[in-house]
Amino acid sequence: MPNNKISNPTSPAQNQAQQTPQMTDRDRLTDVLATEKYLTDGFNIATREASHDALHRDVLTCLTETHQCARDIYNLMFQEGWYTLEAEDQQKLTQTYQQFSGYTAQFPYSGKVQ
Repeated sequence: MPNNKISNPTSPAQNQAQQTPQMTDRDRLTDVLATEKYLTDGFNIATREASHDALHRDVLTCLTETHQCARDIYNLMFQEGWYTLEAEDQQKLTQTYQQFSGYTAQFPYSGKVQ
């Protein structure tokens, strides 16, 4: 079976997980990234539902900043080898694309920007 892991191959920390009851840098960053994801979810709802224009702009700024923070943390974790992804098989991607490609007719505006 081919290795479908996408990770930083140059990271020395990639496979050096510490077995200790104390929190490691990896544990802390995992927690911070989870918190940033939670915050972006909340700010997204607050931005969409803000009733006042100035409030909307302020919350949108917070949303943008938390998204950027989450991205920075993800990049650091990937750089350290603490965040890996798994590549999907191209055939499976093609099958899924074909399965759902006909749904565009169900979208409002028929895919045209108004």
